[in-house]
Amino acid sequence: MLARTVVRLPKPIQGLRVASYLTSAEAIGFVGLGQMGFHMAKHLQAKSTLPFVVYDADPSAIARFTAETNARVATSPSDLASQTSVIITALPESSHVQSVYTGSTGILSGLRKNTLCIDSSTIDPSVSIDVSQRINSAGGRAVDAPISGGIMGAQAATLTFMVGCETEQDFGRTKEHLGKMGKNVVRCGGLGAGQAAKICNNLLLAISMIGTAEAMNLGVRLGLDPAVLASIVNTSSGRCWASDTANPVPGVIESAPSTNEYRGGFKTRLMLKDLGLAANAAKDTKTPLMLGALAENIYRLMAHSPELAEQDFSSVYKWLTTKV
Repeated sequence: MLARTVVRLPKPIQGLRVASYLTSAEAIGFVGLGQMGFHMAKHLQAKSTLPFVVYDADPSAIARFTAETNARVATSPSDLASQTSVIITALPESSHVQSVYTGSTGILSGLRKNTLCIDSSTIDPSVSIDVSQRINSAGGRAVDAPISGGIMGAQAATLTFMVGCETEQDFGRTKEHLGKMGKNVVRCGGLGAGQAAKICNNLLLAISMIGTAEAMNLGVRLGLDPAVLASIVNTSSGRCWASDTANPVPGVIESAPSTNEYRGGFKTRLMLKDLGLAANAAKDTKTPLMLGALAENIYRLMAHSPELAEQDFSSVYKWLTTKV
């Protein structure tokens, strides 16, 4: 059982529009204004006509968001839930989702009937199903909709959402909102199916990034220009997202995190977390993960470095270049 964390309430910030109870029947709430959530919420708010309410445990995240939008601020997840008919959460880990939904000031304590609760966090499927069932039992409609596309996708509103929900009606309501933040919204099945699809995707992503980094490192040591090698790979059978969009060699792709000193992408420690989720699921289903286990060990070694742990996971290339 994952331990619950306590969500810190932000201190009042001068000039913020703290929300009083919205009397309109429809409003959108967004919890989690981190690297992904900030951009997602900006697109959703800009493209929606409904009142928009936000909450984050970090006062600086709230200040940054409200400085750029006309969103209102809730004092807690419960306060946000009491004012909204649609809630999107984008949180780092299972324990955060549990706390935000089921804690003493959590969403469930203020939930209105038939509120659509869309969780776009990447968490353990069993935790996702448990929280979803609690939402439905409390009168809401639960949806798990983890995302793929990274910060670049969040900024450009080109994310892919992998959706798990009980009914087509729930999916229809969900797609209306997620379509404002991404270009692909796919129903994967019932509750928890979105999380299952996401951990499978990230398992493959981690393995392919290591493979791309190894191939690029070998090519450079053989005297190849990395840009030339990348152009060959990306028009040949080795092509993948790790090579053509987020190439791990600095300077090969201008928009890739590697060219920005591995900043602004998907952190190594978060990839390690997702590989742990895949490993847990594999254990539960008795599924062999030979390359997955190797990838998890590599990212665990990288995460021992405070610098690499906070950099984009494509920094595995930088880590490999130090090996002889």
